[in-house]
Amino acid sequence: MGRWKFQPENNLIHLAVEGSVGGTTLGLHLAANTIEEGGRVLWVGEEMPDNQRFSQLFKHLSLIDASRFHAMSFSSSFDKAVDAIIRALNSLPSVKLIVLDDWCSNSGKIPVNLIKELARLSKNVSSDIQLLLISKSTIDASGKKVGSVFARAEKAMSEHGFSIYLLTRPKDGPNRMISCNDNEFNLKLTETGFIDL
Repeated sequence: MGRWKFQPENNLIHLAVEGSVGGTTLGLHLAANTIEEGGRVLWVGEEMPDNQRFSQLFKHLSLIDASRFHAMSFSSSFDKAVDAIIRALNSLPSVKLIVLDDWCSNSGKIPVNLIKELARLSKNVSSDIQLLLISKSTIDASGKKVGSVFARAEKAMSEHGFSIYLLTRPKDGPNRMISCNDNEFNLKLTETGFIDL
């Protein structure tokens, strides 16, 4: 059982997270992996990740390595945040991962203008940079779909080139599942990140 390495075929990823099962932790885990491999990370969210969780997930990195983690805020409008990310991409060397954590409201329909801004951002991201969007999942009230949770705006995000992943907790405890189409990763959430089961 080793530290989990995420190797998706697509660099554009929309991760829909069931409840509070570790979406931000997964983003930080991938950020630490990226930094360990020599890359730089842009983290964008309404608030910074919890200090204690950040310390746990980054404790195996040196302070110099950890300085390649750049946090930005959605404090102003979403389009201005996208502008700031694009500027940072043009000025910072070796960015390999961009994480937009909780980039939309936790429930309801995702506004069309946010999806348009994400499409604009994705056009400015080269294929060697991962763009990871983390948001809360939804349920299917109609009962027509197979499964328990789903990504919101799945069709629109797919049309803009994003692969849809789900992070779920199959049962109580530390086990988690990440799935995309027929691919499933069974993982265990630990204090220092995700490990393969």
